[in-house]
Amino acid sequence: MTEIVALEALVARIRPGQSLAIPVDNSGVAMAATAALIEAGIGDLKLICVPISGMQADLLIGAGAVAAIETSAVSLGEAGGAPRSTAGVRAGAFDLRDSTCPAIFAGLLAAQKGVPFMPIAGIIGSDLLKVRPDWQVIDSPVGEPRKVVVVPAISPDVALFHAPEADRAGNVRIGRHRELADLAYAARRSFVTVERIVDRNLLETEDAAAGVLPSLYVDCVAVAERGAWPLPLWDEYPADEAEIARYAAMARSEDGFCAYLSTFLSHRKQVA
Repeated sequence: MTEIVALEALVARIRPGQSLAIPVDNSGVAMAATAALIEAGIGDLKLICVPISGMQADLLIGAGAVAAIETSAVSLGEAGGAPRSTAGVRAGAFDLRDSTCPAIFAGLLAAQKGVPFMPIAGIIGSDLLKVRPDWQVIDSPVGEPRKVVVVPAISPDVALFHAPEADRAGNVRIGRHRELADLAYAARRSFVTVERIVDRNLLETEDAAAGVLPSLYVDCVAVAERGAWPLPLWDEYPADEAEIARYAAMARSEDGFCAYLSTFLSHRKQVA
């Protein structure tokens, strides 16, 4: 049964060393929970970006909380590159596992299906195969003779994301963002922050239920108002482009990053 808990209690369930699946910037990023993770000193995390990340991953890397990351990219979009991630790669501060968007989704799908791998097309000939020995090229056992790549299942310890609302049973509205369901289906546990808890049953009608992640796949929910800020949350608020640009500028140096992180954590406490 889904539990409704305080934000700090939700974050406390994430253990050092666990693999943590996080969504792309416009799909409901749990930034308030990210701040709480950093504040709690939870580290040695293995990030799985679905399929890319931005400010969330960069903050965690800059704070020294990341031991490994599997991603197709880490970027701040219009604000430019992710400075702490770039610095971390150059310094060898964490294990980087280069991937592609289809490969990450295929790995999650394999975990959902309970199979050890998923075949995909499109990577044959890529230099990525040289740095991903866990991706195997095999002869297709069915159909016309051809080579296919098989990628191993990705089963995160925890999926973490933010959504507009949940009901008191723990059903979460994710709208069109079915990639959030992919995270929850593949992960061993799913933790969700929301803007609000509503009294109505989100599964009450067929139209409403189509955009809802059932509580069966949600372990706990915490309220975090403006919990994706400064990133956007669909139907709720846009990205704070000025704040993201400010981060991009300050995080170019380690001292600037530390100064930004201090104000970011203080701001999140005030919002909470």
